[in-house]
Amino acid sequence: MDGVSDPGEMRASDAEREQVVERLREASVEGRLTLAELTERTEAAYLARTHAELAQITADLPGGAPAPGPRPVKPMGKVRTWVVAVMGDAKRNGTWRIDQEIGAVSVMGDVTIDLREAEVRTPEVEISATCIMGDLKIIVPDGVDVQLSGVTIMGDKKVQVVEAPAGQNAPVVKVKAFVLMGDVKIIGDSLATPIKRGWFAWSEWWWDRRKDVRQQIHQDIRQSIEMGRQAHREMMQAHRDAQREFRHGFRDAMRGEQEIRREMMRDGREARRQARREERDAWRDSRRGDPPPSSPY
Repeated sequence: MDGVSDPGEMRASDAEREQVVERLREASVEGRLTLAELTERTEAAYLARTHAELAQITADLPGGAPAPGPRPVKPMGKVRTWVVAVMGDAKRNGTWRIDQEIGAVSVMGDVTIDLREAEVRTPEVEISATCIMGDLKIIVPDGVDVQLSGVTIMGDKKVQVVEAPAGQNAPVVKVKAFVLMGDVKIIGDSLATPIKRGWFAWSEWWWDRRKDVRQQIHQDIRQSIEMGRQAHREMMQAHRDAQREFRHGFRDAMRGEQEIRREMMRDGREARRQARREERDAWRDSRRGDPPPSSPY
């Protein structure tokens, strides 16, 4: 009817976005989405503006509207999938399944774990890593929430990932690493070899908005850096001004002290000259035989 807007064009609410994100997590646990697909669709859900755009994100998933379901139960004990390299190389990439914690060991070797095309059947990815005089590289999709912890002794741990904005319920990758004279690096998709990605109805607007958001983030970062630089310049200028004032004050104090010292030296010289003059006069008087001057009293 006239005057009634298209329901698909109605603005999507935050609660509806969270419902879609929950449905995507369920689809990931069911093995229908890889970690890269889950991350992309989660980001698209938060960038969607209308009901129609939200519907596009889950249109190819069975079940229609998102419905709450039981979360998978973690296996009892310390059951892990191991990736081990001892004086060699080990790589885990492509399509594979994650349904338990991952254990990574690198002893004088190189281990690479690519999570982008993995089917994640757990609520979050957990990796326990030991790196002794070796290298461990973990590749994740940009947009995940990376939590890196552990102990580093004469080594290095770093995260180079474009993470999701604060407040978004992004997929979580937890890495607990013990590093001894080694290197653990977690890098995002933008720093790794690209993988083949599907193209969907929502891909175009998601990609455009994603670029806008990241440009805004980069602009905010640049502004923060420039503000920090400006604050640093002002602080250094204030420091230089304080040093200049201190030098001027110190120079004036030294000049005053030198002037006082010179005045005291002049007074001392004058007193010594006067004393010598009086001694000479007394000596002459004694040579002439003149009596000493009588006291007026």
